[in-house]
Amino acid sequence: MRKTILMLGGSAQQVIAIETAKKLGYYTVLCDFLPDNPGQYVADKFYLESTTDKQAILQVAEKENVDGVLAYASDPAAPTAAYVAEKLGLPGNAYKAVNTLCNKDLFRKFLSENGFSTPKAFGFKTIEEALKEKNKFSYPIIIKPVDSSGSKGATVLRSEDGLQEALVFAFSFSRCNRIIVEDYIEKKHPYLIGGDIFIENGKIILWGLMNCHRDNKVNPLVPVGKSFPLQLEEEDIQRVKDTLTLMVEKLGIRNGSMNVELIVDKSNRVWPIDVGPRSGGNMIPDLLGDMFGVDIAKMSVEAAMGEEIKGDIHEVTGVYATHNLHSNRNGVYQEIIFSPEIEPYIYRKCLYKKSGDKVEYFDNASKCLGIVFFKFPNEKSMHVVLDHINELITVQLQ
Repeated sequence: MRKTILMLGGSAQQVIAIETAKKLGYYTVLCDFLPDNPGQYVADKFYLESTTDKQAILQVAEKENVDGVLAYASDPAAPTAAYVAEKLGLPGNAYKAVNTLCNKDLFRKFLSENGFSTPKAFGFKTIEEALKEKNKFSYPIIIKPVDSSGSKGATVLRSEDGLQEALVFAFSFSRCNRIIVEDYIEKKHPYLIGGDIFIENGKIILWGLMNCHRDNKVNPLVPVGKSFPLQLEEEDIQRVKDTLTLMVEKLGIRNGSMNVELIVDKSNRVWPIDVGPRSGGNMIPDLLGDMFGVDIAKMSVEAAMGEEIKGDIHEVTGVYATHNLHSNRNGVYQEIIFSPEIEPYIYRKCLYKKSGDKVEYFDNASKCLGIVFFKFPNEKSMHVVLDHINELITVQLQ
């Protein structure tokens, strides 16, 4: 009998998981709260339901008698997927572990209780509450919602100037009306460590750790791309791997992707910054698929259905990067011009906008205009391009 998989989220970046599930022979049921989501035209059946409404999604799962549930590349839906799987005895990770990873103050508490390096942090439910405690803050600090991703609502402050505005900004992106204020950790290496790992039977089988790039002229907190190989000394790479291995063990994560972001400080301490129980956004699974010769969406579907992960993970031999196309101002999209000197390195362009579309200032990952994939002959050529990327790619607005 044909098995059924429940997919939570039908955005453009999630369609690939629905398509993959169908190719594997599964009947696909999709839930999404957006009536214009593209996934509904791919899935076999669609329900207009919020993926954060656990009881509503549980009712759909019971009605459709599903065999697995997957929140592909979605932080808000991940706890719901774990909740439904746990309630129905389906494959998946423990709800408590997934909910911890999706809630920044719970995650900080977990890190502290289990001996990981973690910034001093304060959680608040109101702006007034935070302002009353402001004398406890040691600058620089970072202020962000406890339940957002893609740097939505995040601000770094090096003094009290702008504190009120940063608090308002953070609360505006929190679904549960709770924010966190924590020490900002200074890294010893040029880039944050970001990317995805993949777990099977409690063991990390894919290490997709990369350099996480930012555009300091636009927004120093929002990722604008990834690059590989990782620009870290071998000893630091091993420290990062040891930290993540222990974290997976302590959380009890059994299967699936985890999106990770870490820092190694000047004292060689590893600081987990953000860890999500799902594949990363900005087409990270696509890049890792190219690098390792695997299909991350297929692996995610197999894990959600309790199947053995099929396919060999190859050693990466090339030099890869992505760049998230973005604008430093609001406007109307006209075109994106790529310098001829970088065209030989580009092997894929994914453009989200067409002429006449609205463009917004790049203050979070959802404002991305598209993603460009590069493969370079060596690291030197990669650095030459990425260090001058804003001169080599021009976003033209009307």
